[in-house]
Amino acid sequence: MDITALFEKFSSCNILIVGDVMVDTYLWGSVSRISPEAPVPVVTSMKTESRMGGAANVALNVHSLGAVPLICSVIGNDEAGKTFRMLLKNAQIPDDNLIESPERITTVKTRVIAGHQHLLRIDNETEQYLSQEMQEKLNDTIKKNIDSKKIDAIIFQDYDKGIITPGTIDFVIQLAQIKGIPTLVDPKKRNFSHYHHATLFKPNFKELTEGLNLHINKNDINAIALAAKKLREEKFFSMVMVTLSENGMIVTDNDSCHVVPAVKREVADVSGAGDTVIAMASLCLAHGLSAVNTAELSNLAAGLVCEKVGVVPIEKEWLIKALG
Repeated sequence: MDITALFEKFSSCNILIVGDVMVDTYLWGSVSRISPEAPVPVVTSMKTESRMGGAANVALNVHSLGAVPLICSVIGNDEAGKTFRMLLKNAQIPDDNLIESPERITTVKTRVIAGHQHLLRIDNETEQYLSQEMQEKLNDTIKKNIDSKKIDAIIFQDYDKGIITPGTIDFVIQLAQIKGIPTLVDPKKRNFSHYHHATLFKPNFKELTEGLNLHINKNDINAIALAAKKLREEKFFSMVMVTLSENGMIVTDNDSCHVVPAVKREVADVSGAGDTVIAMASLCLAHGLSAVNTAELSNLAAGLVCEKVGVVPIEKEWLIKALG
């Protein structure tokens, strides 16, 4: 596989991303004492930083890999929404497919970090499904993009915040099938059973076992592979890729099943690794790579971002260096 040539092809890709966007805020500080008021550390704040999170981090990964991300989502008409648009502008990612709703707030996740230690996370969010009116606006926006642009892949980045509804899932997958566009799903529990006929379905171990109500051990590779194969057949997915953290990945397509082992690395932070996997996989599938090659590259990309503190996108240079 000529990695450099493959990465050069990424620049011609448009990846449509449907899902829950959010602002990841980091409060960096230091801890030198325990509070006299309660047995908790006192953090002396040194710096606050905001980054794009959720489906927007997928977009950032797609952009870092050289392709064009098109985010279709709904945000609140609030200060956090303004911050989110500013972050998109700074990253040179278009925001013209964002819909503002007075009914919702923009999701913000605030992480408190001292040194390399993640101490606390505070979430400001709503988890209700979009109203029918907002769902129809989102669907119209998605259709306009599919009808007017060359879309190479569509990603559902689901964080259970209500942007992705069962109606939108059916609407988009049917459109994609008509147009011959690969669809990739990074699921959460609420919509797990609503997805069907997608090209790639990518749960992690927890999402797989909760979604299928299974009680299996994370080290039981055969049981996980069997569950992935059964899920693929029942939901008419072309591929199922199960991420297993330190155990790597399992990917199944047709009647074959492959285990892609994790590469041992100094893990600093696993936040955002799943976003990197789905972004990398979308570009691989857009260029017709096999399930195994897609899993290998996605697995490598996820491992590299886990070496960084906080949610950061993958860089092409890291991959090229890691691949020699």
